[in-house]
Amino acid sequence: MQIAKEAIAALRSHWKFYLAEAAGLAFFITCASLLTTALEHPAFWLHQALAGQELLRRGILGTGMALVIAAIVYSPWGKQSGAHINPAVTLVFWQLNKLRAVDAYWYIAAQVGGGVAAALFCTLVLGHYYAHPSVHHVTTQPGPAGVGVAFAAEFLISFVMVAVLLVALHRSRLKNAAGWLLGGLIFLYILLETPYSGMSLNPARSLASAVAAQDYRSLWVYLLAPPIATWLATVLFLRFHHGQPLECAIVAGCAPTPGSPHLREEPPHYPAAQVE
Repeated sequence: MQIAKEAIAALRSHWKFYLAEAAGLAFFITCASLLTTALEHPAFWLHQALAGQELLRRGILGTGMALVIAAIVYSPWGKQSGAHINPAVTLVFWQLNKLRAVDAYWYIAAQVGGGVAAALFCTLVLGHYYAHPSVHHVTTQPGPAGVGVAFAAEFLISFVMVAVLLVALHRSRLKNAAGWLLGGLIFLYILLETPYSGMSLNPARSLASAVAAQDYRSLWVYLLAPPIATWLATVLFLRFHHGQPLECAIVAGCAPTPGSPHLREEPPHYPAAQVE
Protein backbone atom coordinates (compact mmCIF):
# COMPACT_ATOMS: atom_id res chain seq x y z
CA MET A 1 0.00 0.00 0.00
CA GLN A 2 2.85 2.36 0.86
CA ILE A 3 4.46 1.68 -2.52
CA ALA A 4 1.22 2.58 -4.29
CA LYS A 5 0.95 5.82 -2.31
CA GLU A 6 4.52 6.76 -3.21
CA ALA A 7 3.88 5.98 -6.87
CA ILE A 8 0.74 8.12 -6.95
CA ALA A 9 2.48 10.97 -5.12
CA ALA A 10 5.39 10.84 -7.55
CA LEU A 11 3.03 10.86 -10.52
CA ARG A 12 1.22 13.91 -9.19
CA SER A 13 4.46 15.78 -8.51
CA HIS A 14 6.58 14.79 -11.51
CA TRP A 15 4.16 13.96 -14.31
CA LYS A 16 5.75 16.62 -16.51
CA PHE A 17 9.07 14.79 -16.32
CA TYR A 18 7.42 11.51 -17.24
CA LEU A 19 5.48 13.09 -20.07
CA ALA A 20 8.72 14.53 -21.45
CA GLU A 21 10.25 11.04 -21.47
CA ALA A 22 7.24 9.61 -23.30
CA ALA A 23 7.32 12.43 -25.84
CA GLY A 24 11.07 12.05 -26.36
CA LEU A 25 10.94 8.38 -27.31
CA ALA A 26 7.76 8.93 -29.33
CA PHE A 27 9.54 11.61 -31.34
CA PHE A 28 12.57 9.36 -31.82
CA ILE A 29 10.50 6.41 -33.08
CA THR A 30 8.40 8.62 -35.34
CA CYS A 31 11.49 10.13 -36.97
CA ALA A 32 13.12 6.70 -37.32
CA SER A 33 9.96 5.32 -38.89
CA LEU A 34 9.59 8.13 -41.41
CA LEU A 35 13.25 8.10 -42.40
CA THR A 36 13.45 4.32 -42.67
CA THR A 37 10.29 4.14 -44.77
CA ALA A 38 11.57 6.82 -47.15
CA LEU A 39 14.98 5.16 -47.44
CA GLU A 40 13.97 1.49 -47.59
CA HIS A 41 10.52 1.19 -49.16
CA PRO A 42 10.93 0.50 -52.90
CA ALA A 43 8.08 2.84 -53.85
CA PHE A 44 9.76 5.97 -52.48
CA TRP A 45 11.95 8.12 -54.70
CA LEU A 46 14.73 8.35 -52.11
CA HIS A 47 15.13 4.59 -52.07
CA GLN A 48 15.01 4.47 -55.84
CA ALA A 49 17.69 7.15 -56.10
CA LEU A 50 19.93 5.23 -53.70
CA ALA A 51 19.12 1.70 -54.87
CA GLY A 52 22.08 -0.60 -54.43
CA GLN A 53 23.79 1.80 -52.02
CA GLU A 54 22.87 0.31 -48.66
CA LEU A 55 25.82 1.81 -46.80
CA LEU A 56 24.94 5.30 -48.04
CA ARG A 57 21.32 4.82 -47.00
CA ARG A 58 22.43 3.77 -43.53
CA GLY A 59 24.71 6.80 -43.42
CA ILE A 60 21.80 9.11 -44.20
CA LEU A 61 19.64 7.40 -41.59
CA GLY A 62 22.47 7.60 -39.06
CA THR A 63 22.97 11.30 -39.69
CA GLY A 64 19.28 11.99 -39.32
CA MET A 65 18.92 10.02 -36.10
CA ALA A 66 22.08 11.55 -34.63
CA LEU A 67 20.53 14.98 -35.12
CA VAL A 68 17.26 13.74 -33.62
CA ILE A 69 19.12 12.55 -30.50
CA ALA A 70 20.87 15.92 -30.15
CA ALA A 71 17.56 17.75 -30.62
CA ILE A 72 15.92 15.67 -27.89
CA VAL A 73 18.81 16.00 -25.43
CA TYR A 74 19.13 19.78 -25.76
CA SER A 75 15.43 20.59 -26.09
CA PRO A 76 13.71 22.29 -23.13
CA TRP A 77 11.78 19.09 -22.41
CA GLY A 78 14.93 16.99 -22.70
CA LYS A 79 16.76 19.20 -20.23
CA GLN A 80 13.78 18.99 -17.90
CA SER A 81 13.47 15.21 -17.74
CA GLY A 82 17.10 14.39 -18.49
CA ALA A 83 16.38 12.94 -21.96
CA HIS A 84 16.98 9.34 -20.97
CA ILE A 85 14.36 8.00 -23.45
CA ASN A 86 15.79 4.55 -22.75
CA PRO A 87 15.11 2.24 -19.79
CA ALA A 88 18.74 1.13 -19.79
CA VAL A 89 19.89 4.74 -19.32
CA THR A 90 17.29 5.38 -16.64
CA LEU A 91 18.54 2.35 -14.73
CA VAL A 92 22.08 3.72 -14.92
CA PHE A 93 21.04 6.95 -13.20
CA TRP A 94 19.06 4.97 -10.62
CA GLN A 95 22.13 2.81 -10.06
CA LEU A 96 24.13 6.01 -9.48
CA ASN A 97 21.56 7.10 -6.87
CA LYS A 98 20.49 10.07 -8.98
CA LEU A 99 16.96 8.79 -9.48
CA ARG A 100 14.57 7.40 -6.91
CA ALA A 101 13.21 3.92 -7.59
CA VAL A 102 9.65 5.24 -7.93
CA ASP A 103 10.74 7.86 -10.47
CA ALA A 104 12.74 5.26 -12.38
CA TYR A 105 9.60 3.11 -12.54
CA TRP A 106 7.52 5.96 -13.98
CA TYR A 107 10.29 6.95 -16.37
CA ILE A 108 10.40 3.43 -17.81
CA ALA A 109 6.61 3.17 -17.94
CA ALA A 110 6.46 6.49 -19.78
CA GLN A 111 9.17 5.47 -22.22
CA VAL A 112 7.38 2.23 -23.06
CA GLY A 113 4.02 3.97 -23.33
CA GLY A 114 5.34 6.75 -25.54
CA GLY A 115 7.23 4.32 -27.74
CA VAL A 116 4.28 1.98 -28.26
CA ALA A 117 1.93 4.90 -28.94
CA ALA A 118 4.30 6.30 -31.57
CA ALA A 119 4.77 2.92 -33.26
CA LEU A 120 1.01 2.35 -33.41
CA PHE A 121 0.49 5.88 -34.71
CA CYS A 122 3.02 5.27 -37.49
CA THR A 123 1.25 2.00 -38.30
CA LEU A 124 -2.01 3.90 -38.67
CA VAL A 125 -0.55 6.74 -40.74
CA LEU A 126 1.92 4.85 -42.92
CA GLY A 127 -0.20 1.75 -43.34
CA HIS A 128 1.07 -0.84 -45.80
CA TYR A 129 4.26 1.18 -46.39
CA TYR A 130 5.20 0.67 -42.75
CA ALA A 131 4.28 -3.02 -42.84
CA HIS A 132 6.28 -3.73 -46.02
CA PRO A 133 9.00 -6.36 -45.41
CA SER A 134 11.72 -3.84 -46.24
CA VAL A 135 10.53 -1.63 -43.36
CA HIS A 136 8.64 -4.09 -41.11
CA HIS A 137 7.62 -1.45 -38.56
CA VAL A 138 11.36 -0.72 -38.00
CA THR A 139 11.65 -3.82 -35.82
CA THR A 140 15.08 -4.89 -34.65
CA GLN A 141 16.05 -8.39 -35.77
CA PRO A 142 19.30 -10.37 -35.58
CA GLY A 143 21.33 -10.35 -38.77
CA PRO A 144 22.49 -13.37 -40.79
CA ALA A 145 25.16 -14.15 -38.19
CA GLY A 146 22.47 -15.18 -35.72
CA VAL A 147 21.09 -14.45 -32.28
CA GLY A 148 24.36 -14.95 -30.41
CA VAL A 149 26.18 -12.35 -32.48
CA ALA A 150 23.21 -9.98 -32.17
CA PHE A 151 23.28 -10.30 -28.37
CA ALA A 152 27.03 -9.70 -28.26
CA ALA A 153 26.71 -6.71 -30.58
CA GLU A 154 23.91 -5.14 -28.53
CA PHE A 155 25.89 -5.75 -25.36
CA LEU A 156 29.01 -4.12 -26.80
CA ILE A 157 27.36 -1.01 -28.23
CA SER A 158 25.31 -0.48 -25.05
CA PHE A 159 28.40 -0.85 -22.87
CA VAL A 160 30.36 1.65 -24.96
CA MET A 161 27.44 4.10 -25.03
CA VAL A 162 27.15 4.24 -21.25
CA ALA A 163 30.91 4.33 -20.77
CA VAL A 164 31.12 7.36 -23.07
CA LEU A 165 28.14 9.00 -21.37
CA LEU A 166 29.51 8.56 -17.85
CA VAL A 167 32.99 9.72 -18.76
CA ALA A 168 31.57 12.79 -20.53
CA LEU A 169 29.22 13.72 -17.68
CA HIS A 170 32.07 13.51 -15.19
CA ARG A 171 34.36 15.80 -17.21
CA SER A 172 33.74 19.54 -16.99
CA ARG A 173 34.90 20.07 -20.58
CA LEU A 174 32.74 17.30 -21.99
CA LYS A 175 29.53 17.15 -19.98
CA ASN A 176 27.70 19.77 -22.01
CA ALA A 177 28.65 17.92 -25.19
CA ALA A 178 27.39 14.52 -24.04
CA GLY A 179 24.36 14.73 -26.31
CA TRP A 180 26.52 15.33 -29.36
CA LEU A 181 28.83 12.48 -28.38
CA LEU A 182 25.84 10.16 -28.12
CA GLY A 183 24.61 11.40 -31.48
CA GLY A 184 27.98 10.58 -32.99
CA LEU A 185 27.81 7.08 -31.55
CA ILE A 186 24.30 6.61 -32.95
CA PHE A 187 25.60 7.57 -36.39
CA LEU A 188 28.46 5.07 -36.20
CA TYR A 189 26.26 2.33 -34.81
CA ILE A 190 23.61 2.69 -37.52
CA LEU A 191 26.29 2.84 -40.19
CA LEU A 192 28.38 -0.11 -39.00
CA GLU A 193 26.47 -2.23 -36.47
CA THR A 194 22.99 -2.45 -38.02
CA PRO A 195 23.74 -5.62 -40.06
CA TYR A 196 24.45 -7.56 -36.86
CA SER A 197 21.47 -6.75 -34.63
CA GLY A 198 19.43 -4.01 -36.28
CA MET A 199 20.95 -1.51 -33.81
CA SER A 200 18.59 -1.04 -30.90
CA LEU A 201 20.38 -0.01 -27.67
CA ASN A 202 16.92 0.55 -26.26
CA PRO A 203 14.53 -2.08 -24.85
CA ALA A 204 11.53 0.27 -25.05
CA ARG A 205 12.25 1.15 -28.68
CA SER A 206 12.48 -2.53 -29.70
CA LEU A 207 9.40 -3.47 -27.68
CA ALA A 208 7.37 -0.68 -29.28
CA SER A 209 8.22 -1.82 -32.81
CA ALA A 210 7.54 -5.45 -31.90
CA VAL A 211 4.08 -4.54 -30.58
CA ALA A 212 3.25 -2.60 -33.73
CA ALA A 213 4.43 -5.45 -35.96
CA GLN A 214 3.08 -8.20 -33.68
CA ASP A 215 6.46 -9.84 -34.17
CA TYR A 216 8.24 -10.82 -30.97
CA ARG A 217 10.95 -13.02 -32.45
CA SER A 218 14.26 -12.61 -30.63
CA LEU A 219 12.86 -9.68 -28.62
CA TRP A 220 14.58 -11.05 -25.52
CA VAL A 221 17.93 -10.05 -27.05
CA TYR A 222 16.95 -6.39 -27.01
CA LEU A 223 15.26 -6.55 -23.60
CA LEU A 224 18.25 -8.13 -21.87
CA ALA A 225 21.51 -7.18 -23.60
CA PRO A 226 21.33 -3.37 -23.19
CA PRO A 227 20.44 -3.24 -19.46
CA ILE A 228 22.95 -5.95 -18.56
CA ALA A 229 25.68 -4.12 -20.46
CA THR A 230 24.83 -0.73 -18.99
CA TRP A 231 24.70 -2.20 -15.47
CA LEU A 232 28.17 -3.68 -15.93
CA ALA A 233 29.53 -0.46 -17.42
CA THR A 234 28.22 1.48 -14.41
CA VAL A 235 29.65 -1.01 -11.91
CA LEU A 236 33.08 -0.78 -13.54
CA PHE A 237 32.89 3.00 -13.74
CA LEU A 238 32.08 3.28 -10.05
CA ARG A 239 34.90 0.87 -9.28
CA PHE A 240 37.58 2.85 -11.10
CA HIS A 241 36.30 6.44 -11.04
CA HIS A 242 37.67 8.49 -8.15
CA GLY A 243 36.62 12.01 -9.16
CA GLN A 244 33.59 14.10 -8.33
CA PRO A 245 30.20 12.36 -8.15
CA LEU A 246 27.62 12.91 -10.85
CA GLU A 247 25.64 16.11 -10.31
CA CYS A 248 22.31 15.13 -11.85
CA ALA A 249 20.49 12.62 -14.04
CA ILE A 250 20.47 14.86 -17.11
CA VAL A 251 22.16 13.77 -20.34
CA ALA A 252 22.69 17.38 -21.44
CA GLY A 253 24.77 17.95 -18.31
CA CYS A 254 24.21 20.42 -15.51
CA ALA A 255 26.51 22.78 -13.69
CA PRO A 256 26.40 23.61 -9.96
CA THR A 257 26.10 27.35 -10.54
CA PRO A 258 23.69 29.83 -8.93
CA GLY A 259 20.37 29.94 -10.73
CA SER A 260 20.76 26.55 -12.39
CA PRO A 261 17.32 24.99 -12.87
CA HIS A 262 18.77 21.65 -11.81
CA LEU A 263 20.18 22.70 -8.46
CA ARG A 264 16.95 22.19 -6.56
CA GLU A 265 17.17 19.03 -4.51
CA GLU A 266 14.00 17.55 -5.89
CA PRO A 267 13.40 14.23 -7.62
CA PRO A 268 13.53 12.95 -10.22
CA HIS A 269 16.95 14.58 -10.68
CA TYR A 270 18.02 13.99 -7.10
CA PRO A 271 17.24 11.22 -4.63
CA ALA A 272 15.10 12.00 -1.63
CA ALA A 273 16.96 13.51 1.31
CA GLN A 274 18.38 10.86 3.58
CA VAL A 275 17.25 10.93 7.18
CA GLU A 276 20.15 10.48 9.58
